[in-house]
Formats: sequence, structure tokens, C-alpha cells
Amino acid sequence: MNRATAGKALTLAIDIGGTGLKASVLDQDGAMRAPRVHLPTPHPAPPAILLDALAELIRKLPPFDRISAGFPGAVRSGVVLTAPNLGNKEWARFPLQQKLTERFGRPARVENDAAVQGFGVISGHGMEMILTLGTGAGMAIFLDGRMAPHLELSQHPVHNDLTYDAYLGKAALDKIGPRHWNKRVRKAIAILERVVLFDTLYIGGGHAARLAGNFPANVKIVANEAGITGGIALWRGPGAISSPAIP
Repeated sequence: MNRATAGKALTLAIDIGGTGLKASVLDQDGAMRAPRVHLPTPHPAPPAILLDALAELIRKLPPFDRISAGFPGAVRSGVVLTAPNLGNKEWARFPLQQKLTERFGRPARVENDAAVQGFGVISGHGMEMILTLGTGAGMAIFLDGRMAPHLELSQHPVHNDLTYDAYLGKAALDKIGPRHWNKRVRKAIAILERVVLFDTLYIGGGHAARLAGNFPANVKIVANEAGITGGIALWRGPGAISSPAIP
């Protein structure tokens, strides 16, 4: 009996970011079985080049039985709809889930990267939201542990013509500096609380560590590793994910 049929499948969990690619192998409980590996995201990063980079990334990892991947854009049924920081034109309607299966010979599941990170930190109770601060700004919403259909909230204007992606992303942080960027994050939190009415907001991503000062009790800063460990949730059976099929 192999690991998968014995209920002990090992999962290759990949976190695809606009700046970096990260991966590890998880056991059936979602714990890392190997140190996280990392490579810079190639630029430009059309699908063929990114798949080659992922092959290089996982070369040093142990064997695995299945794949989960978080992608920085809208994903439905494993198909990429948008990729704001990788190239919308090149990625539109790209069947990433299918191509990962074909490339690595293992079944794959793909979701939005913020949603994957959310699965790694949510409690499963009430209205919970994840905001990831990295190359751009990612968001996902959960009600009692179930993911809501993905909304591209990061592409909604938040200040003048700036979207959340542009207002809170790496380019903004580099341009205006940490102090003013922190003010922007707090403004965004206040807006999102009025719109979403979340019980808890989790803030992750590579730049969450740049946040300063205290936050309300229902706002929690979380480790960036959740972008990998949350990948185990994509294999916890039907009902954990609500992602409508593409017509």
C-alpha cells in the first residue's frame, strides 16, 4: 500500500509570489517535512519560464505524492484568470493545475495565494479575512472555515486611482518609506473592516514584518510560512474550498 492510499500522502506545497518562489513538502498534518527552499521569481515570468523555475526550485526536496500551489491572482478550478504581478496577458486562462500535474507527474490543486495562506492561519469560526503584503496586496475571506468565492479586491481603487495592490505593494513601500506605508496599511484595515465586517483579520506576506505599533485585538500578524503550510487544506476533501467552475 502506498502513502496516498494509506492516508499518509506527502504534499509538495508551492507558494508562487511576484518576487519569490517558495516550497516545502508537508506531511498529512501540514507540518513541513523538509526545510523551505526559495528562488527569486524570474522576470518576465510567462508560464513556460515559471514552470522551469519551479522544477529547479523543488529539485532539492524529498519525494511527494501530490501538489498544492498558491498563485498570485484569480484562480478558478485550477485555471488562472488574472496575474497582475506576473503578466495578465500571458497567464489569462492558463490551466496551471493541469500543467503542474503534467510536468511533475502528480495530481495538483491550485488556488489564490492569499487564500492558501488564509487556510494556514484561520480558526474556522466567524468571518475571517487574510491580507497579504508582498509584491502586491492579496486578500481572501472565510466564513466558518469555508472560503468565499474569490473577489479581486486587491484591484479595487482605495485612494484616487490607486488600487490596494498599488497602494500597499512593494513599489509603494519602497517609494514612500515604512512610516507612511504603515499609515496606508492602517487606513486600508479601517476600510476593509467597514466593508467586510470581519471578526478577525490576519496580515501575512513578506512585508508584514515591516508593520509597526499595536493593532486592535482582532487584527493579527502571522508568519509568512502559512503560504506553504496552508496548502494542505487544498487536499482536505470537498467542502473546504468554494471556487466556482469557469463557464
